[in-house]
Formats: sequence, structure tokens, C-alpha cells
Amino acid sequence: MGLAEKTCVSCHGGVPPLTHEQIAQLLPQVQGWEVERDHHLVKSFTFVNFKRALDFVTLVGAIADEQNHHPDICLAWGKVRIEIWTHKINGLTESDFVFAAKVDQLPAA
Repeated sequence: MGLAEKTCVSCHGGVPPLTHEQIAQLLPQVQGWEVERDHHLVKSFTFVNFKRALDFVTLVGAIADEQNHHPDICLAWGKVRIEIWTHKINGLTESDFVFAAKVDQLPAA
């Protein structure tokens, strides 16, 4: 089963964040995402105008609501930057990669 077909699992704390090695195994499964400091996933998207960027943010918000997994989203004219990590453990879990894979399935800019 691919990451996009999985469901994000709510973290209630008490679990360790993914190790560098675990992150390295998952990262190739999400396109264009970068890992910063083994702590969070980041990806920037470019759009032709503000409305398309805003529409994309709305779609990401729907995934976040459905998966109960909420990224930090920065919206600007023609740009969206998404940062994902599991706040409860202050690091990455597999669910962060699941969420990134679901975002990657959204219509292109």
C-alpha cells in the first residue's frame, strides 16, 4: 500500500520521532518534499495567480480536516509553502509522510 492510500494516525505523544534512517527510507516516496533538520517536511508550490493558490490551500485544508493532521500553510500571491511535522512529539512520524503523499495527489498548479 502506498503512502497516499494510508490514513494519518493521531499521535498522542510518548512515541519517538522518526530517525534519520527512517526518514531517508520514506522521503523518496514523496515528490519534491525536503526534510529540514530531520524535524519537518517542507514543500513550496507555485501557481499562476492568487486564486489558484487559495483554491489549492482549500484542498489541502480539506485533507487536513479529513485526516486530523494539520500542516502549517503559508499563502502568498502565486505561492504556497507547506510545513508538516507532528507537533505532539516535535518531530516527524510516518503520518507526516502520509499527509505529504496525499497533498501530492492534488491537481497540479
